[in-house]
Formats: sequence, C-alpha cells, structure tokens
Amino acid sequence: MHMFLSLQGPNDGHHVSYRRFRRRIIQRSSSEGPAASTPLATGGQREPRFDLEAVCQRLELDSPPRDHEPAQRHLQGNLHETELAGGVSHCGGVTSPNTQHTFTARRWTATENAPEQGFVWRAAIHEHGNVQQAGSDERTHALQPFAVLDSTSVSQCGKSVLKLATPSLLNDYYTNLLDCSCDGIIALALGSSVYLWNSETHALVGHLAPSPQPGRAYLQTISCLSWSRDGRTLCIGTRRGEMQLWDVEQKKSMRRLWSHQSVVMALSWKQQLLSSGSVLGHIHHLDPRAPSPLVGAVVQKEAICSLQWAPGEDCLASGSTEGLLCIWDGDIAGVTRSHQPITTMTQPSAVKAMGWCPWQRKMIATGGGLKDGELRIWDTDLGTCVTSANTKSQICSLRWAEKKRYLVTGHGLPHHQVTCWSSEFSSLSPLYQLRAHSDRVLHLAINSDSTPIFSAGADQRFHIWDM
Repeated sequence: MHMFLSLQGPNDGHHVSYRRFRRRIIQRSSSEGPAASTPLATGGQREPRFDLEAVCQRLELDSPPRDHEPAQRHLQGNLHETELAGGVSHCGGVTSPNTQHTFTARRWTATENAPEQGFVWRAAIHEHGNVQQAGSDERTHALQPFAVLDSTSVSQCGKSVLKLATPSLLNDYYTNLLDCSCDGIIALALGSSVYLWNSETHALVGHLAPSPQPGRAYLQTISCLSWSRDGRTLCIGTRRGEMQLWDVEQKKSMRRLWSHQSVVMALSWKQQLLSSGSVLGHIHHLDPRAPSPLVGAVVQKEAICSLQWAPGEDCLASGSTEGLLCIWDGDIAGVTRSHQPITTMTQPSAVKAMGWCPWQRKMIATGGGLKDGELRIWDTDLGTCVTSANTKSQICSLRWAEKKRYLVTGHGLPHHQVTCWSSEFSSLSPLYQLRAHSDRVLHLAINSDSTPIFSAGADQRFHIWDM
C-alpha cells in the first residue's frame, strides 16, 4: 500500500507517491548536503541511509492525512488572540508601527479530534537489563532502549562506566531531547516515545508511548522536553506546536497545551510557570494551572533554538539560529508593545548550546556551531564576552557541573568528544577529554546533586562518565 504526500499548490494539489519520493531522496543524498536543521558537513561525510531515514521519519511523523485535520478554532473566553502592534523589538531592530504580531493559542473541544496524539504510560519490562553476553550481536541487543552494552566494575575518573543503547535517537542539532530531573530521573526522547531511566538504580522506569488512534498511521515527532525544577512534571514539546505535561510519579497526563503554531524548539521552567520558544521566534509564558494558561509573550526576530531561565529566575536567555543571544527581564505578565531584551549579544553561529553559570549569576556560556566552534563566556550585565576558547569543532551541547564547578561541552567532528573545562572565567582550559562516542554528542545532562555526566550521541549510544 502506498502512502501519499500531498503538495498543495496555488491552483490544485499534486500527489507524489511515497516510493517515488524515496527514490529521489536516495538519488540526491550523495550530492546534496544535509538539511538546515542538521548542520553537518556535506553528504559525503554521512551515510546516505541516514539522510533517507531522517527525511522519511519526518514525512511519516509530521504529515497526517488531511481527512483527519480538524479545523482550527480561535478561543473565545480562554486564551484570547493577542496582537502586538508596532514597537516590538527584534533583538536590536524596531518594527514598523503598522506591523502586527499575532499570538494564537488553540484548544480543541471534546467532540473534535486533537491534531496530536497523546501519550500513554508503558511500564518497563526488565528482560534486557543485563549486560550482553560475550560473543552476542550488539546490533540486535541495541534494539532495546537503554539496554546495557558495556559496563565496568571499576570506577575511573574521566572514563565511561556504562554504555547503553538509545535506538531511534533523532540526529538533529536543533533538538533538545535529554534532561535529568533533580531526583536523578533521565528523560530521553527516542523516536516518538519518551523513556525514563533511573540514574541511581540504573533501571528503566518506563516510557511514554503515543496512544493508538484508529485510522491514524502517523506518529508525532518530539522536538524538546524539560523537567520542572521540583522534578514532578515533565513537559514534552512537539514539531506540531503542542506541549504535553505529565505527572510522572502518578503516571498520568496533566494537561495538553496548543500555544504555538509551529515547532516548539525549547522549554524552560520558572517555578510553576513554563516558557516555550518556537521556530517562528515567539516566546510564550504559560501558567498550566490557569484556565487561560497564556500569561505573556514576546517576539524574537529569528527562530529560537535555546531557552533558559537564570538560576535566580530574574531573567531569561534565548538563543536564535542566526546567532543572537537575548536576555529578557523577569517581568513576563502580558504583552507590551515596547517589550524588548535588556541585552543582546551576537556570535557567528546558532546559539543552541547555552547555559547559565549556577554560581556566577550574571555569567552565561554559549557554544558555536560547525563553522564557529568557539566556546564563549558572557557577562550579561555588560553584554560583553569575557573569555573564549576555540575548540575547532562543532559544539552541540553544554552544561555546567555545579558540584565539581566546571563546564562540560559535547562536540561533533573531528573527535565527537565530551570536554570538561576549568571554571576560571579569566581563561578557559580543558581538564578532561572524554572519548567513546563515534558520532557527535548531541545532548548532555548532569544531576546537580551527583557527579556523573550523561551524554547521548548521534551514534545512538548513551554514556555515563564518572567524574
């Protein structure tokens, strides 16, 4: 049976068979570079198979049949449409007084089909929890999420003490698919599911899987996730603009929010308030407890790829795909015409790897992309870069280790390493080079109350590093 991709032109629709689309992608994969959302080198440095799988995955996950698309309804009484007329800063530029920015939040009635599948809780089955036997096929064993592929009984500083399988991890530079709660529970999106793994007991807790829906063959693509600071709530953002909140302890869905009309790129919590950034450059502030959750919004000029509240929660940092680092004040109530960032800084590449220093409240670190590779420390009060180091590689991820007081970065070519840096702001010097991944280190996580570093790579491997 064929699956069809519907392309709507200005006059009529054209149907291209999935088989023909697949053939064209294979033919082009050897000559064309990767998509903009995956800033790698040219296609010759990646297997054509991966390019095909990534595109086909998005085609299947993000293109539901048009017969099942419900009509959009603007809310009346809840989540009113909010307009920004003129004077809104776009990180250094002021719009024309006639320009309008519209924030539309969507809700679906009980009689309508929601545009996204919800999740259902699946308990873990602990039949693959043991280390693979000598001589067994790692490729077969690796089909199980968080299956143990290698472990060491001797703890060695700077060494990988545990290697786990993470099949179906999307190789996309701009996703944010890994987070660790304050209780040490790892949340990692693999394909269309989110797996929860206890870093203390090294046991799989369970996973959130898309709920089955009769007549629907498509699944959702997860673009980001984030734990609340108290570790009680997990928020999952999707490529179709939905956010789903889960009480993991009670194993139940708390709320589903349709605030954005585009990909939810990043999430960050401020106590019980949730901030989200979209590919259209909209930042929404939501209170999930309120009947009308949208409490504030601002606009950034370019697509947002990182978002993080400062440890003191007095300001919010947002990074764009075009190299803008914007610092916003903590006043999030409402939408004002004159609301603009208090500080704007720039770097030559996307500000995707970003993180506030936990012990120097006005310091923030950013990592440069493939054509930049510069690790920078910024003083947000002065809006200046206080120190930097050229890593000569793409910086895909960045975290601060508060207990050990160092900075951790995950890299792409040429070595796909995890690097630990000294926390001296006068100069940056590498302390450890951790190498076990065979492809770029897309995501990092650190539990502030413990010392291990968790890394997830495009090689579909998850490593625990003892520091």
